[in-house]
Amino acid sequence: MSLRAFLLLLALALLGASPARADELRPGYLELTQQDASHWKMVWKAPILGGLATRARPTMPAFCKLEPGESRLDGGSVIVTGRFTCTAPVEGQQVGLAGIEAGFTDALLRIAPLGRPVQAERLTQDRPMVTVTARPDRWQVAQTYLVLGVEHILAGYDHLLFVVALVLLLGRPWVVVRAATAFTLAHSITLIGSSLGLIGLAQAPVEALIALSIMFLAVEIAKQREGAPRLSERIPWVVAFLFGLLHGFGFAGALREIGLPETDVPMALLTFNLGVELGQLVIIAACLAIITALRRLAPHLLRPATLAATYGIGITASFWFLQRLLP
Repeated sequence: MSLRAFLLLLALALLGASPARADELRPGYLELTQQDASHWKMVWKAPILGGLATRARPTMPAFCKLEPGESRLDGGSVIVTGRFTCTAPVEGQQVGLAGIEAGFTDALLRIAPLGRPVQAERLTQDRPMVTVTARPDRWQVAQTYLVLGVEHILAGYDHLLFVVALVLLLGRPWVVVRAATAFTLAHSITLIGSSLGLIGLAQAPVEALIALSIMFLAVEIAKQREGAPRLSERIPWVVAFLFGLLHGFGFAGALREIGLPETDVPMALLTFNLGVELGQLVIIAACLAIITALRRLAPHLLRPATLAATYGIGITASFWFLQRLLP
């Protein structure tokens, strides 16, 4: 295979994995909020791609009757509202999604009983129903939010591409680790502060600036020259820290959509952040493994492959920036 063909295939693979498409595979979201002794408000957000919108339906105990509300299309998801009227308490009963077994997309469930702690669960094909508890178990909260954190960094492609670009820019393992540590420390600060309501930024400009941060790293990689280190190469931990503060607001926005259990907020924040960090380490390890393999097996392809990946990342980030700036 010629070098030109190799670069073309690599660029197409990167663009084919565009987050604009993959975002449609985000989990479904079911929220059940108790309004009084007998009534529960339902909000069901079902992604079209993945089968949940057509196959899955919210399910509560047999003594609960659904009064349908409005339905609308929002991006790649169908949002359905309604109200369940229950003739008995749902504590200790099973709630969830019927029909999720036929799809391949998971769903998040948030149960907010009146005067009791919020319960957050993850519904899968193997676990489509959960039991409503009086008080969520702390280990259940930790496990749920740890998995959500890992999934968010791996499926939140803007954050993923930022980490990939950081590895491509720095290359050397220990330099990458130091920069990643600064990034983690920074996004932990804004994630926790924003989730607790201590600080905050509007989500729309944050998302646009996150795309801009990826564009910045792509330009830095493309302009790399031997013997003339760029600013981000001279002080990578400073650059990573500053951008980490910005990305933390993005993580906090995702966490706000999921919701936090009222009695275990510290545990949820800690494990969600740990999940993000675990996912980030997986990305870094995978990128470094590929770079090491290219350096050993085909060193002449390392720079061309890096540039091909960089242009793919930069083009994708530019599209996101314009899309988010001009919705």
